[in-house]
Amino acid sequence: MNLTIIGTGFVGVVSAAVFASFGNKVIGLDIDENKVLALEKGEVPFYEPSLPELLLQEVGVGRLSFTTNYKKAIEDADIIIIAVGTPSTPEGKADLSYVNAAAESLAPFIKKEAIVVVKSTVPPGTLDLVQAEIKKHTKTKFYLASVPEFLKEGSAVADTLHPDRVVLGAVENEVFEKLEELHAPLQAPVVRMSPESAQMTKYAANAYLATRITFINDIADLCEHNSADIEDVIKGIGFDKRIGSHYWYPGLGYGGSCFPKDVRELSFYSREVGLEQNLLNKVNELNELRIPKILHKIKTEASGIKGKKAAVLGLAFKPNTDDMREAPSTKVIPWLLQEGALVTGYDPKALEAAKNLFPNQDNLTFHNSVADAAVDADIIFYLIEWPEIVGFDLLSVRDKNKEQWVIDARNQLDRSQVEGAGFNYLGIGR
Repeated sequence: MNLTIIGTGFVGVVSAAVFASFGNKVIGLDIDENKVLALEKGEVPFYEPSLPELLLQEVGVGRLSFTTNYKKAIEDADIIIIAVGTPSTPEGKADLSYVNAAAESLAPFIKKEAIVVVKSTVPPGTLDLVQAEIKKHTKTKFYLASVPEFLKEGSAVADTLHPDRVVLGAVENEVFEKLEELHAPLQAPVVRMSPESAQMTKYAANAYLATRITFINDIADLCEHNSADIEDVIKGIGFDKRIGSHYWYPGLGYGGSCFPKDVRELSFYSREVGLEQNLLNKVNELNELRIPKILHKIKTEASGIKGKKAAVLGLAFKPNTDDMREAPSTKVIPWLLQEGALVTGYDPKALEAAKNLFPNQDNLTFHNSVADAAVDADIIFYLIEWPEIVGFDLLSVRDKNKEQWVIDARNQLDRSQVEGAGFNYLGIGR
């Protein structure tokens, strides 16, 4: 099968490499010439485990290529997958300009009965807009479908190869059959539905997971007003089969490229249709307030921040990625600098991204090891649970001549060990 994937970001590159590994001929299409040239050499512009090896393999055997040429990429494609970004506008609306631009650009070259699949996260009704845009530029018969992705950064290749389900949103039976054939190697349950239902499924999944995080953060806050420990509470509720012990992450709130964006967009959509007073708007509001509230508490507990050295360990939004979009560090570091702290930072993969995000900042330095970042620190922030950060020997940076604090933002440390080493400990809901 001939596939073209428009957009060589996280979703596009992973999808292209995996579909090529199934024996399809895949072309990745992007307007960024430098990115295309790098991908043609097998160079991935972001960190994702297992992806560089798979990319090199498929480029090497000739099943996968990349181009900036729309005619070359589109004219023979049986299935065209749009996987471009849909960032939020300041008010939270999904910006569909990249989707529309892709639809306009592919239209003159689309072959008869090709299927245009929107994999980007988009609000219900978007396929009508895509159809109208394509029809402005061609009279060729084509089909449309919505096939949302459910990948997690840090495990995207495994998630693509072993999905919990494949959601297909379409109208025509022949489209369902063609897309089922494409996804057959995954051997996953296939759920057929309308395009609108498929689009809502993606939003609903992310909004629910974000709600679980927000809920457990509220419970953690209550635990801090008594002798309860949120980690014990999580164990206690986890045995209830209706609840489960998975996906409870008390901390600084949800971040990353998807949850904040998708919840904001779903909140905007709900207001747009007249449903202002709903859970989604409150989840978004609580998450926005989460980090400022915790930072204020830290400032109070540590008797101020000004003039102190603060080490921020873990700059990406989660382990196994270099993605800093909506990462806790992007809010913690500016606050610390504003409060007058001397800030150091470390991350195994996100150092270059951090340097680009915070160029030439006074009182901010990044280091190549945990030890270099944490030495002489008055406050050590454990933001993300990279193994080498969680396993770091705190005694190696203990200064008995001053009071030192450890902020365990993900409850990954043993409080008794931290306090036994001479540090003050502050976790979440503990």
